[in-house]
Amino acid sequence: MLLKLQLYRNSVKAGIILGFIVFIVGCENTTPKQYPFTYADGIMGTSFSIKASQLPENITVKALQTQIKKRLDEINQRMSTYVADSELVLLNQSRSTVAQKISKPLFKVLAAAEKISQKTAGAFDITVAPLVDLWGFGADGHQSIAPKAANIKLLLLKNGYQKLRLDEKNLTLTKEFPTIAMDLSALAKGYAVDEIALILENNNIHDYLVEIGGEIRLKGYNIQGKKWRIAIEKPNIHQRELQKVIPITDIAMATSGDYRNFFEQDGQQFSHTIDPRTGYPVQHKLSSVTVLSDRSMKADAWATAFMVLGDDAGYKIAEENNLAVLFIIKTEQGFAERATPLFIELTEVEK
Repeated sequence: MLLKLQLYRNSVKAGIILGFIVFIVGCENTTPKQYPFTYADGIMGTSFSIKASQLPENITVKALQTQIKKRLDEINQRMSTYVADSELVLLNQSRSTVAQKISKPLFKVLAAAEKISQKTAGAFDITVAPLVDLWGFGADGHQSIAPKAANIKLLLLKNGYQKLRLDEKNLTLTKEFPTIAMDLSALAKGYAVDEIALILENNNIHDYLVEIGGEIRLKGYNIQGKKWRIAIEKPNIHQRELQKVIPITDIAMATSGDYRNFFEQDGQQFSHTIDPRTGYPVQHKLSSVTVLSDRSMKADAWATAFMVLGDDAGYKIAEENNLAVLFIIKTEQGFAERATPLFIELTEVEK
């Protein structure tokens, strides 16, 4: 994200990278009821959890699980940077600068990335992966020494979303530089969540929660017949505790944080969130951001973008685009919340 660093790490590592924990909170003082459909497993190097409050009589648990697993495997084969022959890996490895045919799912994700890159003037950029690796926050390990300015400058010249050209009519991608590599970690899990939600709805399931690596989409009500209650972690590096619980439904949610993955050098802290525009870690006080949207992929990407932008510039863009966003900012007194009007409206507790 960054872009949430590399996609598809193991579940423990992914939790650290995302910088937050999502808790699915039940209703207090009630006897827990059994969901007629639950499915939890691993995919994309992280975990997923699916719950449905109702299951049509003509749908079996096994058959639905099979549909879901098949779709997740298909997405993994398209967009993983950890599958040696995935479509994305092969594109990254290609040194061709001519138009290359790509699949419709991959084109959809790349087009979504391009739109947010344009709206944020490059604060969101899927070509940031080489810079993340240079700073030692990539998949190959961690370092505690800042790279040389000349190396950063060189990568900036060779990367940038503007150096990717998409052709919707012909479903092609063209790279301006042969070494450009893309990282879809800020979109692919959200895209997968949306695709699984579509499977559930196509099976006439309208009360569900889908979560993959912390990205969420939910609809209808939980097993108690109430809105789903989701808790966001306080961005505290020393211990895990809740910041707040929000009741939501018919919406997607993504949270990104920047307080567990960093290194210090000469008294200066370097965050894992790399600003694609400068090549350096961000320096603002924004610790965590939560985005609510109609699609998980959209929420996922915007959460990443806001972690680069910070709360001041981020809040302005959130307002301009009518987005529901909660910024949690580190202050001398602790953590302060700054929410857009739409976020407040969507999470208002029912009287």
